[in-house]
Amino acid sequence: MALAGMDDFSALISRARALDAEALTTLHDALYPAVYRYIAYRLGHGPLSEDLTAEVFLRLLEALRAGRVRGENLRAWCFTTAHHLVMDYLRQHYRHAIQALDGGHPDPQVHPEQALEAQQRLEAVQRAMRHLTPEQQHVLTLRFSQECSLEETAALMGKSINAVKVLQFRALMALRRWLEREGV
Repeated sequence: MALAGMDDFSALISRARALDAEALTTLHDALYPAVYRYIAYRLGHGPLSEDLTAEVFLRLLEALRAGRVRGENLRAWCFTTAHHLVMDYLRQHYRHAIQALDGGHPDPQVHPEQALEAQQRLEAVQRAMRHLTPEQQHVLTLRFSQECSLEETAALMGKSINAVKVLQFRALMALRRWLEREGV
């Protein structure tokens, strides 16, 4: 998080607990991109990811007011909450295939065939990710979407670095098998 020194950060958290608008805005601006990217990596870009990201921040606001979250674990708290919201959503909607419509305009510098192939690869990876265990999805999202180091991933998941390495290796092998079955 691109925030000032630890003393400034503690003061920021105190101000956020008191519902200081500037402090809340600073926290939101610092954390939002990473939380959204985490959720979008799991569910795809669009309104659903935006809604779940907003829910993370509503819960953060409640937790700050109640004193249930401290500054030193704020980022981990946000990722854990995002993970739980994604898992809740997937549990509730696993039977219903939902296809998001992309309202964007194609990039005129990218050839349509290349854009289609890239979109198909992305969709294939997202479909294959759904076949992984929740833990495997979580480790891949942290490592590749959030670009967390092994140490950060281990801390966020409450596992040892070696356990994260093994989990990541198994997840990548399983993902590879699913993609090969789809011919990607």
